[in-house]
Amino acid sequence: MAEIDGIAAEEKFTETVVGVSRVSKVVKGGKRFSFSTVVVVGDKNGRVGAAVGKANEVQSSIQKAAAKAKKNLVNVPLLGNTIPHDIVGNFCSSRVIMKPAAPGTGVIAGGPVRAVIEALGVRDILTKSQKSRNPYNVVFATLDGLRNLRTKKDVAELRGKKVEEI
Repeated sequence: MAEIDGIAAEEKFTETVVGVSRVSKVVKGGKRFSFSTVVVVGDKNGRVGAAVGKANEVQSSIQKAAAKAKKNLVNVPLLGNTIPHDIVGNFCSSRVIMKPAAPGTGVIAGGPVRAVIEALGVRDILTKSQKSRNPYNVVFATLDGLRNLRTKKDVAELRGKKVEEI
């Protein structure tokens, strides 16, 4: 949080609800229903996070998930309006392939992947979601791929070389 004149100013984040599912627990008197929500939070400037919230009401589960997602933000290196290189993200049985695209291509992505990519601020990307289509797994597979992105500068530092040598 940025601080202005001693007052903490809330940063501008966009919240997108990816999925809401009603879950039930069977107890002695019948069934108890609660809600599980997947929320994606991003600043459209290279930071994105996602989390799951569970509560007895939909609105409170969304608030819980958004609060958790803001604590688990990922910094993603961007190359203009796209990502630096091809990457594959995996989570459980979901797999998301992401490729950089030429300017003007737009966001070619399905629902859960699109939510993450748009919250991140990427405008040109090609994606393909494979195997499990579960929104929870797809969101976290996308985050796994984004977490593993590297710029040429990062790779050069890891190898102990100059950027020109790579």
